[in-house]
Amino acid sequence: MVKHNNVVPSGHFRKHWQNYVKTWFNQPARKTRRRIARQKKAGKVFPRTTSGPLRPIVHGQTLKYNMKVRAGRGFSLEELKAAGIPKKLAPTIGIAVDHRRRNRSLEGLQSNVQRLKTYKAKLVIFPRRARKFKAGDSRPEELATATQVHGLYMPIVTEKPTIELVKVTDEMKSFNAYAKLRVERTNERHVGARAKKAAEAEKEEKK
Repeated sequence: MVKHNNVVPSGHFRKHWQNYVKTWFNQPARKTRRRIARQKKAGKVFPRTTSGPLRPIVHGQTLKYNMKVRAGRGFSLEELKAAGIPKKLAPTIGIAVDHRRRNRSLEGLQSNVQRLKTYKAKLVIFPRRARKFKAGDSRPEELATATQVHGLYMPIVTEKPTIELVKVTDEMKSFNAYAKLRVERTNERHVGARAKKAAEAEKEEKK
């Protein structure tokens, strides 16, 4: 006997779940297919790197991510000029260019210029036609020893901050950080009024 004003139970159990099960038996074949595709791509883009063109180091957007660095879309025209690379030559030698980017900081500009110079020093340029060397092409002995780079070339590495251990002294223990913060906050609040008062006092002394 059903008690109280409850919903009449009707269990929905016949769902034909077998029709909706997804299997993963083709995973080993997909692994092989991806490996073959990588090999084909490497042969197609030879002697260029398999990971695509060189990209700059940029900071992430917004307050949440601006302390992190990542790969950008392309080098700015200012960076290319500082590194001595013509903007039309850059895409032909594996350097990504973004004409819209602007350099907001000197540090970012210098780091990317150094990245370009390092890349340029390591670069091996093959002639367009065999045995027809032009100005800027690498020497035959360099071409003979050149190898294709698989994976990321010049990956962006973030430096981990070093922690320096310091022995805690009695002076450190006695220091009241909260009181110091309150005093500095008060000083900051009254800096304008105090400066005005000092200027008025100086004017009175001159009179």
